[in-house]
Formats: sequence, structure tokens, C-alpha cells
Amino acid sequence: MTMELRHLRAFLAIAEEGTITRAAARLHTGQPALSRTLRQLEDHLGVRLVDRSTHHLELTAAGRTFRDRAVAALAAVDAALDPATLTAPPLRLGHPWPALGGHTIPLLRRWDREHPEVPLELRRIDDRTAGLTRGEVDVALLRGEVTAPGLVTDPLAAEERVAVVPAGSELAAREVLTLADLATRPVVLNTVAGTTTLDLWPADARPATTIEVANTDEWLTAIAAGRAVGISTSATPRLHEHPAIAYRPLADAPPVPLLLAWRRGASVHPAVPALVRLAREVLAGPADPAPASG
Repeated sequence: MTMELRHLRAFLAIAEEGTITRAAARLHTGQPALSRTLRQLEDHLGVRLVDRSTHHLELTAAGRTFRDRAVAALAAVDAALDPATLTAPPLRLGHPWPALGGHTIPLLRRWDREHPEVPLELRRIDDRTAGLTRGEVDVALLRGEVTAPGLVTDPLAAEERVAVVPAGSELAAREVLTLADLATRPVVLNTVAGTTTLDLWPADARPATTIEVANTDEWLTAIAAGRAVGISTSATPRLHEHPAIAYRPLADAPPVPLLLAWRRGASVHPAVPALVRLAREVLAGPADPAPASG
């Protein structure tokens, strides 16, 4: 007789419940039918799987061995028949603030066209590695020096720095600003995910006052309220337009490295190489138009 999955399920129910009566109730079948199913399985294998000499059934040595095989076989079948396993897991792309700036939307649109089988989830996480070291994302867009251990990094570009000042201020009236211009005002620093520190200024010309914040929203609010000025990269104006903020080129500050990072090891998402290639191609093309800024 051909064995079916019901034979395996019947045997495992008997093995777990310890009696034909409880196993039959669990499977919503009659005791005689369940007993026949067990005999059919034993006849097929040519061994006794269950010792029926006591009121509480016990597995034989062969039964214990077969139980492990039956569990593995049913698990494999259940996994094969699970619709969720037929689609690739999403690729979670973290970033702490402006993602790819004006290239963000082109990247997402091209990914959806070229890789429809792998959803790309863009997640903003205010963290130095955008959640990468905590396992919250598979790959992250990061800026500046990455010192976290166990990460692989692939440089994509270098972004120019920009000054971020209150709209309507005297600084916003200038076309280009310098570090010395900003040092005369309080400077807001995102100490969690920002790339600006006091080391950007010469030791003898650093701002006298700083305001520390923990995320991009607080950083933008401090500038919009006229409490401070800030420094970011050319990607920020594309995603963080604000009527009370003006962005101006910063003439004497070094550019900021932009890179993709992922965790080293066998758990790397298989779509990461495709994302690296596409990000390079998108960055080489036109960005979405930049908004007016003050």
C-alpha cells in the first residue's frame, strides 16, 4: 500500500498522546480507523513501531528512530507548501537621515522595475549604523567613517557639505558660507547619527556653543527655530525641505564619504550585490530636482 502523509501524522499523534483514544480525538477520527492506519504503516516498514502490551502505549526502538524521521519529513513538507517561502524575503535598507537624497526615489523605482521579486524596504533608523549592527536591517546607507566591527563597506560617492541656517537670517543672505561664518553661532550636533563634530573646525576656531540632539527631526527643529546653525551633506536638501531653513554651499569643509554597509558572514542577503550595482548606476544618473531653499 502506498504511504501517505496521513500515516505519518497518525503515528506522530499516537507517539505524542500515548494512547489511541487521545490521538483519535486529536485527529477527529475513530479509534478503529486510527489503529488500521498504524498497522498499515508498520506493515509497510516491516517493523513494530508501537508497543501495545501496556495501557499506555510506548514506542519501540524502531519507533523512536522513525519518529525523528517523521518529524523532519512533515516539517519539510509544511515548509514546501508554505506560500510565504515561494517569495524572496524583503531587502531592508536602513539609513539614519537622507538616504540617497535626490537619488532615493529613482533608486526605489528602478529596483521595483528590475527586481519585483524582492521587496526593497527603506527604513530610517536614528542610529550610527542605521540598525545594521542590531540586525534590524540587511544593508545600510552610511556616511562618514564606519568603525563598528564585523561590517563590510563599499564606498559609493563623496558628498559635498552644506551649511544649514535659519531662513531669513543674515547667513541665509549669503551665497556661500565658510566654517568661520558658522563658528560665530551656536552649532547643533546630531550626536547619534550625524557626521559633524567640533573636529571639523581648527582647534583655535571652534564654535563656542553647541546644542546636542539625538535625531534629525530635533536637529532640523533647532535650526528652524533660529537657535542654531548646522552642517550636513548635499543629499539633505533633497529629502528635508523646510520653509524656515536655508541650505548654502560650505566652501572650506571636506566632503563626506557615502557608502553601503552590511554584516560580514554567511547571513548576507543574496540581493545585496544587486543593490550595490544599482546604487552606483543611479548615483551616476540625474537626481530628482532639488527644492528651493530659502
